[in-house]
Amino acid sequence: MIPLRDVIPSRTFPFVTIIIIVLNALAWMLELSLEPRGLERFLFAYGVVPADFHAPTLVTSMFLHGSWSHILGNMWYLWIFGDNVEDRCGHGRFVAFYLMCGIAAALGQVVMNSSSALPTIGASGAIAGVMGAYFILYPQSRVLTLVPIFWFEIIEVPAIVLLGFWFLMQLFNAGAVATATSGTGGGVAFAAHVAGFLVGVGGVFVFRKRELHGRWEA
Repeated sequence: MIPLRDVIPSRTFPFVTIIIIVLNALAWMLELSLEPRGLERFLFAYGVVPADFHAPTLVTSMFLHGSWSHILGNMWYLWIFGDNVEDRCGHGRFVAFYLMCGIAAALGQVVMNSSSALPTIGASGAIAGVMGAYFILYPQSRVLTLVPIFWFEIIEVPAIVLLGFWFLMQLFNAGAVATATSGTGGGVAFAAHVAGFLVGVGGVFVFRKRELHGRWEA
């Protein structure tokens, strides 16, 4: 299922979400400018390598990507769900929330694959946290979604169903990967997705603004 847009408009301009997307795009342009050997050194230096862990890479890794589909998919999901979560958290809190989810997601991947000598990169864990927050904040929302039913159909799917299904798929795949491999191989960081989503689900209760007399208060 490919989400196209949600039905809840943001009441504030999502400039933090846009800045995050721009920073990811700039980092991707930098990656594209590097020759293969230089790119490999760059990713090992700024990605999270569990077997050679360095704390600053918990932040730098979430702005790096491995392919066009990787970055476009991540930024699309952030664009759909990020504006509403930013609206409910406030701009400053949203920055802290996003970074917290990304860091927690990377740590989750380190724990699950502590012997891996390959770099973990991508904004997926942080965006999973945003999706977890959306799951809690807007359970009544619907998402216009492209669904393969005999042919591709565009239907409105309840957000709680779409995001719940997505999380269960990540949880299933994380378990399958942990069972089938030694944790040293490459692939999708499902454990990071699970960790990011769960931290987003719990963390949004701390970062969201309170509703007071029909308006949101910090």
